[in-house]
Amino acid sequence: MKLEQAAKQLEALGNPTRLKLYRILVRAGEAGRPVGTLQESLGIAASTLSHHLHRLILTGLVTQERQATTLICRANYPIMRDLIGFLADECCADAASNPAAGEAAA
Repeated sequence: MKLEQAAKQLEALGNPTRLKLYRILVRAGEAGRPVGTLQESLGIAASTLSHHLHRLILTGLVTQERQATTLICRANYPIMRDLIGFLADECCADAASNPAAGEAAA
């Protein structure tokens, strides 16, 4: 994952409403949630929800699929795992090469 992509995704999740929306979708699983259900859960106007969804879709964190007259939103789990991996994969990678840094923090 590129640094710029991760930064855009984290920026999109940096808004409390979008983070709450995203967590709802992550919890929903592969079935996702209809837009109407999301609007009820969040208690926000349709135009506001549309704006927040658009930001999450642009970063690849959320997908939408039309099923007849219903628009279903889903968390894009592979993209979510990539972002989490980007943040965690190199955890403590430099600690072994710089043991004095751990002592200085203590």
